[in-house]
This record gives sequence, structure tokens and C-alpha cells, in this order.
Amino acid sequence: MRLARTPRVGPVTFRGLVSRFGSADEALEALPDLAQRAGGKPPKPPSIASITAEIETLETAGCSLLTLGEANYPKALAALEDAPPVLTARGALSLLSEPMLAMVGARNASTIGRKLAMQLARDLGKNGMVIASGLARGIDTAAHMGSLHTGTVAVLAGGINRIYPKENDDLYWQIAEQGVILAEMPWDAQPTAQLFPRRNRIVSGLSLGVIVVEAAKRSGSLITARLAGEQGRQVFAVPGNPLDPRASGANHLIREGATLVRSAEDVLEDIGPMTTSIEGPAQSFSNTQVTAEPDAALRQAVLDTLSTVPIHMDEIARSLQVSAPLLNAAFVELELAGRLERHAGGRIALAAG
Repeated sequence: MRLARTPRVGPVTFRGLVSRFGSADEALEALPDLAQRAGGKPPKPPSIASITAEIETLETAGCSLLTLGEANYPKALAALEDAPPVLTARGALSLLSEPMLAMVGARNASTIGRKLAMQLARDLGKNGMVIASGLARGIDTAAHMGSLHTGTVAVLAGGINRIYPKENDDLYWQIAEQGVILAEMPWDAQPTAQLFPRRNRIVSGLSLGVIVVEAAKRSGSLITARLAGEQGRQVFAVPGNPLDPRASGANHLIREGATLVRSAEDVLEDIGPMTTSIEGPAQSFSNTQVTAEPDAALRQAVLDTLSTVPIHMDEIARSLQVSAPLLNAAFVELELAGRLERHAGGRIALAAG
């Protein structure tokens, strides 16, 4: 918990540190040296007292902790390179082992769009699918309401006690009673704008596929669809009126190869041949120390390759012709020093400012 809650230790860096040093305790001890080698101030881990207080608060509120590597952690999510090291959960956790589909779409959805999303969620639920979404207004709300009695998972951008939007307060507590609420952020964390893309990768990562219902071409829903494709998930889209901006994103996805959805049968037909859950390796953290440590020249070469525009790590590897373990170790040191930032989909950029 202390390592996962340390500033500048994101999910990928968390995994790299624990794999490299063999345990979270050893990784915490190594943080100051790693950051200083890359020319930055070391991040300050939270105190044991603050983590203990967070755990006690969660327990008092009836919430649970799910940690990567444990049996109750969602298997499909654990298969991702950037799976959250720690999740907080509230509700019927057995649903997390069931096959899941995500449904996302416009916040300002049309009446028809909301009705269709609710019907799709209801029909998919009757066929054994749990529906995941982000508790936003519009399509998310309709998806949760349609699947409330068959199984739904709401993923929050902030802490598990931060209900957003407030108009979904009643729905939140219904899901807490009958479904599951999940959050990556600590208790009481505010749902700031930069946290929503992080939330989106969890929504898609939990699922066999993502269904987009009404989404503008530049929207969070299309970000979720892109992340789903990068995660190897199936992308589905409901077509809409070409004159309605709310349909432009879904129509674009169909043109780009997403499966067109008219009813639940279209979705079920496509996922039928798939296994009922995405099998990923159980995440263990065996010691995989690099045989050589990154030096100043490699760190500088990485920085010279980067700009403030995110690029994929594979591009950096091809450019520098460096082994993956050594390059990843350099990324970890530079991130801990605050000199680079990780973005969704395996992309990296120079740290802002």
C-alpha cells in the first residue's frame, strides 16, 4: 500500500520496482537512490500511520482491498501491464469473477440512446454478462440501471466514497447493495479531470469488450474504445443518425472496424467463441533484476528521444536499440525523478513543467 500510494509510482513502475527488487519493502528502500541517479528529488512514501488509517477507514465503511496477485483480484484486469496494484471495492465481490462487458457513451445522451443502452444492458445481463461502466450521467447511468438486478460494476475516478456526479447518489448506493463499486484512488480522493482516463482503462480492462452507445468523435468514450483495442478487447458500437454529433464517434468506430450492434444478440454472437473470461497470468513478482544498471548516457538518450507529446515505448526501444529490461529500468528511474510521465496505452512523454 505504501509503495502503491507513493507519488510518481504508477502501476507500471510499481510492477517494475517490485519485480526488480523482489519486494515492496526493498523497493521503498531503493527509491531515494534511484531518483537521485536520474537527477531528481526522491518521492516521499506515505507513512505507515497514514496507510493504517486508510485501511481502518475502509474497513469501517464496509469496503475491501483487492491487491494485484491475490486470488480475488479480477483476472482480466490483472492481465494488463498497467493494472492497478491496489483497488478498493464495495459490494458483491463475487461478480468480479463473472464474464463482463463494458458499456460507455455520451453524458448528454438522447432519450432513444438511454433507452437502447438500458435495454442492451438488461438483455446482456439476462444472458449472464455483468455490465461495467463509469457511473457518469447519460449512457453510463442507463447501463447501470438496466443491469442492476443481473450484475453491474461501477468504476469511479476518485476515491470510493466520492460519488460523481452527485445526482447518481441513489444509484451509487443501489449498486453498492446489489453490484460492485471499484476505485483505484485512495479514500476521499477528488475525481479530477486527469483521473478519468485512468478510470476508463479499468472499465475496459475488466471486460471482454466495450460497447459504445452515442459518443462524439472527441470524447472519453472513444478514449475507452481505443484503450479497449490496445488491451486486446473487442470493440462494439451502436450506429446512429449521421446528422447527430452524438453519433459521430460510434459511426466512426464502425467505419474503422468495430462490430455494429443492433441488439444484444449481435454482441453475444461475437463473444460466443471467446472464453468466458480473459485469462491472464497470475501476477507474481519474482525477482527479475536487470543484469546491468542504466547509466547517465542511457537516461539522457531517453530524454533526448522524448517530447511533451506522448510516444509509445516500443518507438523508443527501436530508436535506441536497448534491451527491454534495461530500458524499463531507465524509465522507472526517470519517472521517480519526475522527469517523464506515463500515459495510457504504453505511451511516455517528458514531464510537464
